[in-house]
Amino acid sequence: HLSNLQKDVMTELVAMGLSLEEEFQTENGYRLDALVDVNGKKMGVEVDGPYHFVGRKPTGATILKHRQVADEIPLISLPYWELNDLQSSSEKQQYLHAKLMIDEEKHGLDVLLSVAPNQSV
Repeated sequence: HLSNLQKDVMTELVAMGLSLEEEFQTENGYRLDALVDVNGKKMGVEVDGPYHFVGRKPTGATILKHRQVADEIPLISLPYWELNDLQSSSEKQQYLHAKLMIDEEKHGLDVLLSVAPNQSV
């Protein structure tokens, strides 16, 4: 069951011309909201809703999942409160470009660097 927020993010990723696989299962058994191909590099995307947080701090289960997935593949977490602040498609895509570290000035989509969460508790 996909949340409306998750559907919205997937729609914007496709609109950006990115190839993605929704509900991707990692080798270690975790399911990600999407696996995105950015210029030949695979990145996991998680739309993290309110149940992934206590206040604005990730739950222990969310931290564990992010750490274990990041050992296998770069993972981008999209917290619900950041997404909820975005109104237009343009704002959403600009946000996703920044989160995925895509250089919008170049032709095509290039990853500037690999991103993995460094979260402290």
